[in-house]
Amino acid sequence: MKKNTKKMVGVLLLVVLVAVFALIWNNFREKPVEGSKSITIEVIDDEEKSTVYELKTDAEYLRQAMEEAEGLEFSGSESEYGLMIDTVNGVKADYNVDASYWSFYVNEEYCNYGIDEQPVEDGDAFQIIYTKE
Repeated sequence: MKKNTKKMVGVLLLVVLVAVFALIWNNFREKPVEGSKSITIEVIDDEEKSTVYELKTDAEYLRQAMEEAEGLEFSGSESEYGLMIDTVNGVKADYNVDASYWSFYVNEEYCNYGIDEQPVEDGDAFQIIYTKE
């Protein structure tokens, strides 16, 4: 009987120690830090519906920021110039079909770089606009 009691006390002590260490770790562990840059990404689709994503990021380039924007979905094909976007939030633009494409703007000026090389600065306002010639 004494042997079983010692085992139970030992197991109980072990459980208490694990719980204490878990609480200490949770309180003192490194917390995730918000990014240092505040930016917006606005998507204007083929029906001229606007969706705005506001985020804090440390992304160096637009593609990284787009990947961090919760709810923003995009795809395309990789090329020697980086990712060529053809679909944003389920809306596909195909220049060969109807002369449509996704155009990218930063602070109301046409982007001079692809999304893999477009720098991200604090306060930037990006627009991704469905465009049809």
